[in-house]
Amino acid sequence: MRQFSDSADLESQLTALMSAHRTSLVRLAYLYLGDSALAEDAVQETFLKAYRGLPKFRGDCSEKTWLICIAVNSCKTMMRRPWFKITRQSVSWETLPLPAPNADEEAIELTQEIMKLPPKQREVILLYYYHGLTGKEIAKALGISGAAVSKRLKQAKNQLHFALKGGEMGEK
Repeated sequence: MRQFSDSADLESQLTALMSAHRTSLVRLAYLYLGDSALAEDAVQETFLKAYRGLPKFRGDCSEKTWLICIAVNSCKTMMRRPWFKITRQSVSWETLPLPAPNADEEAIELTQEIMKLPPKQREVILLYYYHGLTGKEIAKALGISGAAVSKRLKQAKNQLHFALKGGEMGEK
């Protein structure tokens, strides 16, 4: 367990975490919530919870995995609120910002297909490929088993292969 001698240590550690992970957490939260303002709120809540939890952080996982876990839970909490259910039914790929001007057609098509995946499959694909987490880290971040992560990844890859290859079956 880490020990911090004073609040200055906590603040410098939080500042370092914010510098290193803020952008990727905002992107992750946006994919969950579909709204940039809500994503910013979720990330602010994430860092507030991280600040409170820093003295208890044991380092059982990476700081990145720990923050992603907090961010996912913050987003899911926001999504359970009644006002969210009324105003936001789901994130549609059509609502995403326009792709970068130099993005190739295949990358755009892949992004669109990923956003069409069911939420559980989409989140494991994004955490695995976009955030570079291992299956074990994804399982810890989402609070599911490693087998569930593997199953969701396989299902998502099969669906993406099927969609991108014009109806040819993917791996079994």
